[in-house]
Amino acid sequence: MKKSKLLVLVAVVAVIVLFFALDLGRFFSLDYLKSQQDSFAAYYHDHTVVTLAVYFLVYVAVTGLSLPGATVLTLAAGALFGLVTGTIVVSFASTVGATTAFLASRFLFRSAVQERFGDRLRTVNAGVEREGPFYLLTLRLVPVVPFFVINLVMGLTAMKARTFYWVSQVGMFAGTVAYVNAGTQLGRIETLRDVASPALIGSLVALGFLPLVLKKLVEFIKARKVYAGWNRPKRFDRNLVVIGAGSAGLVSAYIAAAVRAKVTLIEKHRMGGDCLNTGCVPSKALIRSAKFLSHVQRCREFGIRGASAEFDFGEVMARVQRVVSEVAPHDSVERYTGLGVECLQGEATITSPWTVDVRTSTGTRTLTTRSIVVAAGARPFVPPIPGIEETGYLTSDTLWDIRELPARLVVLGGGPIGCELAQAFARFGSKVTQVEMLPRIMMREDPEISDMVMARFRAEGVDVLVNHKAARFAFEGGEKVLYAETEGREVRIAFDQLICAVGRVANTTGYGLETLGIPTTKARTVEVNAFMATKFPNIFACGDVAGPYQFTHTAAHTAWYASVNALFGRFRKFRADFSVIPWATFTEPEVARVGLNETEAREKGVAYEVTTYGMDDLDRAIADGEAHGVVKVLTVPGKDRILGVTIVGEHAGDLIAEFVAAMRHRIGLNRILGTIHIYPTLAEANKYAAGNWKKAHAPEAALNWLARYHAWQRG
Repeated sequence: MKKSKLLVLVAVVAVIVLFFALDLGRFFSLDYLKSQQDSFAAYYHDHTVVTLAVYFLVYVAVTGLSLPGATVLTLAAGALFGLVTGTIVVSFASTVGATTAFLASRFLFRSAVQERFGDRLRTVNAGVEREGPFYLLTLRLVPVVPFFVINLVMGLTAMKARTFYWVSQVGMFAGTVAYVNAGTQLGRIETLRDVASPALIGSLVALGFLPLVLKKLVEFIKARKVYAGWNRPKRFDRNLVVIGAGSAGLVSAYIAAAVRAKVTLIEKHRMGGDCLNTGCVPSKALIRSAKFLSHVQRCREFGIRGASAEFDFGEVMARVQRVVSEVAPHDSVERYTGLGVECLQGEATITSPWTVDVRTSTGTRTLTTRSIVVAAGARPFVPPIPGIEETGYLTSDTLWDIRELPARLVVLGGGPIGCELAQAFARFGSKVTQVEMLPRIMMREDPEISDMVMARFRAEGVDVLVNHKAARFAFEGGEKVLYAETEGREVRIAFDQLICAVGRVANTTGYGLETLGIPTTKARTVEVNAFMATKFPNIFACGDVAGPYQFTHTAAHTAWYASVNALFGRFRKFRADFSVIPWATFTEPEVARVGLNETEAREKGVAYEVTTYGMDDLDRAIADGEAHGVVKVLTVPGKDRILGVTIVGEHAGDLIAEFVAAMRHRIGLNRILGTIHIYPTLAEANKYAAGNWKKAHAPEAALNWLARYHAWQRG
């Protein structure tokens, strides 16, 4: 704690201690007030301004220091100054005092609390910033939570001081009037319970619901305004219409059918969306075949004198399609129809907040629905680089149609998709050049993590060119050429095929969002609120089209919130929770992460400790010939609470699950260390990482005493 803060804290504590040590509280009792009422009244009559000023300062001091006596002082205002003057003085004095306590709490404790519990309080801070005035007003109107507690706790949040002041001024006014008015009848009051009668408390509690009622009224008015000009049907054919049958759309439809809602799922291409047809499933099938070839090439590492494999790339791609076909029934029309979902093949267009037109091979149908979920997904982004259209390109959507292995392949992009494909094609025998404009590949990971993957790529023959910006494409001498800029010069790269993997962009056009005026974000996703709703309270968006993450598992995650809020939002709404989001890149070595890494922690100013465990020391990894990688854990300084984990190594995407569960359910490293892990497995790496943390935090003083004890035991 800084010296200035320490001095203020010592001063405040000293004053509070003196208050109780000298029993100053006796001067703020009802009996003392009644016994001195006449004397106070006489002094006030002779010295009006001085009395008001002293009273004001005393009230501010009592409330600012959170001392007992504010209630009696409020009654005194009524007894001495009357209803009008008393109310004015107390209203301002109480608000100034409360704001003083608020600012003191913020000055002394907020930075420490935010630093220690910042990740937990992130949602609270966001809620306070968004709806804090409503909650504070409710607390002020309902005299259930002590006001001094409200003052101190609010000081720890992100609420602005001026907001706290004016809301407190308004919120405490009703109670101030009631108590000052009671003070005017001081002679009839024997105990404070006479003031806080059930009738008074009941009326204030009822008044406390006013901001909630007003909030609902504001929401109703906003809804009426946004729906102005649209004709709402008198009845609806469906409870929910879902646009898009990818991961998010399938989950949305599944949930609706499971709760017996009438739901229609519309898909213009293929059921399963990108994940099944062009993304997760085919890419992992391709990676598996490529990994087999890499093991053949490494046969001597496993004690095999010689091994070879003959393959035809066309047959490999045929296997990829067989894998897709085997998984497809999980996402099929037949399965979802059996679950109770109406599946339509066609193009959807939202024509009003409650109607969707579906153009099918047999004509156009108009569906009426209470709610709509947009799950339109995303598509590969192709940058407007000169010449790229003329030389041609493949994307993660179109490369599955090729049947000949490109001899020279350029992969544009160093993100997860680009990295996975670059390594896979190199293992099949393509001469791969990976071009990335940033200083390293996999920029979302820590530098040393990126370096591990990049070193493996280069060892396997991938020419990784970082700090290279694609400038233009051209045909020269009958071959395709990419010119990339780096350090002020141009590099010429000849190639046969180009895979463009520089990211994905949400599908936000072509199905009616523009007609309804539903806005998009700077990231070009559909703009949604915390409940996954658009500007129209009955139209929701989820998955890649809404973000903020473009993973299959997060698409399913946001789909739950979108569908449940769409079906039951009139009773209760659920805020989407993005506090614990894991992901993996299926290169070799695999890279998996959940929570913060060092780079993000530094950027956000989050204090952390790092604990690592090298996989090269793990028995099972050594036995498998995969003794490489690391488990890297970030924790709160001095605590075992996990802030984030990165795992690099064999099956990292599976190993991370233990840490995902630990973070989600607030399980620390001590409990992971105390959990039995089967030997010999890769999962032991998680336990050993926890063990390394424990060693680093061993109580040396206690251990030294134990050493002396054991020496004494030996005589």
